[in-house]
Amino acid sequence: MDLSIAVALVATLGLLAFAVGRRRAIESVGGQRSTLHSLPGYYGWYAALWSALPGLLLAALWVVAAPTLLDEIALSGVKDLPGARDLLGEDGSRRDLFLNEVRNAAEGQIVTNPEDPVLLAAAARYRGAETTSGRIALGLIAALSVAGGVLALRRIRPDLAARSRVEAVLRTALLVCSTVAILVTLGIVLSLIFETTRFFQRVPFQEFLFGTHWSPQMALRADQVGSSGSFGAVPIFAGTLLITGIAMAVAVPVGLLSAISMSFYLPAGARATVKPLLEILAGIPTVVYGFFAVLIVAPVIRDAGAELGLEVASESALAAGLVMGIMIIPFISSLSDDAITAVPQSLSDGSLALGATRSETICLVVLPAALPGIAGAFLLAISRAIGETMIVVMAAGLAANLTANPFQAVTTVTVQIVTLLTGDQEFDSAKTLSAFALGLVLFVVTLGLNIVALQIVRRYREAYE
Repeated sequence: MDLSIAVALVATLGLLAFAVGRRRAIESVGGQRSTLHSLPGYYGWYAALWSALPGLLLAALWVVAAPTLLDEIALSGVKDLPGARDLLGEDGSRRDLFLNEVRNAAEGQIVTNPEDPVLLAAAARYRGAETTSGRIALGLIAALSVAGGVLALRRIRPDLAARSRVEAVLRTALLVCSTVAILVTLGIVLSLIFETTRFFQRVPFQEFLFGTHWSPQMALRADQVGSSGSFGAVPIFAGTLLITGIAMAVAVPVGLLSAISMSFYLPAGARATVKPLLEILAGIPTVVYGFFAVLIVAPVIRDAGAELGLEVASESALAAGLVMGIMIIPFISSLSDDAITAVPQSLSDGSLALGATRSETICLVVLPAALPGIAGAFLLAISRAIGETMIVVMAAGLAANLTANPFQAVTTVTVQIVTLLTGDQEFDSAKTLSAFALGLVLFVVTLGLNIVALQIVRRYREAYE
């Protein structure tokens, strides 16, 4: 069953129930709407919810249960075929791999052995079961939606508290969404903590936080070369701080001065044009910034360094930091502009009335008053810079060098997480588990910065709202 078709069907039936329910409520009082308990629209929403929710719940149940059911149907018809035991493994160890091949074959994708009769038979059963079950599910969804709509329409009467019931459903939906968000956050944190604990059972805590050599390649044999298995994360943290520092050195002055210019010096018409143009930078994909860093910024820095007699790597922290700073400029500029414009106009007027110049008013009155909001923008920008990955991968490289030289290649926490978890991984080695330890450190640091920023912004809002 195509889920989009099911949703479209439920939405259509819900709209039909809304129109009929609204009209039925008006007709039940002979057109005297003032005698209804609720507005006519609430009766329409009451019927629409009764029509849509049962169908949507069944569609969600089908999405969850269908894959397991289809897998079992596909396996049940081929377990006794010759060669099936070899494909599934003696103890069923290759069952998931075989089912993945069956799904690919059923969808017409490339498989390892497209001529295997067991695979073809399983794919045929899977495809047939998917088509049949999809049709049955679609019919049941339509029947439930129609039945729910009819039941709701029969219950519509002038004294029905439709508004209260619709709002109760919406409150429940909001509560469910909030609960899901909280549970997802807890799941992320607990998974990080659990896997990080497994990592620290293999690698000492002190070595990870204070070690100065990062080489997570683990040796599979005693004589294997180039696999030291060193997990000192100091070079990664240093690289992250170096690139973030360069980015903030670019973004903070440019973004803050842009905000001041838009707030005090640009005419209203120019501000309405300049601010959207500046904020377009925030909508550019980070991979485009990465290409810009690799193809333009890095060669310019390398050539300029060669002219000055400096040794500049082809991938450097300076190139990544400069481009990342450009990316963060609209972030700081927009938030700082909002903080500055939120300062009461009476403060500026009073300063100018006392004889202060515009620049003195900005430096001595407006910026100190807007400082909490501006500081919050800076901290949120730092969190954004720490979490950036694509620009660093393309412009700064993967080398975990412990250096403060911006002309050398470095790496960051996010880049190493991507590198460690790329491809097929077994989550029982220190190499893979180290990604969770890095992720937990990044999570704690980013969470701390966001909490500080929110506290500062909250204090600022309390002062001026």
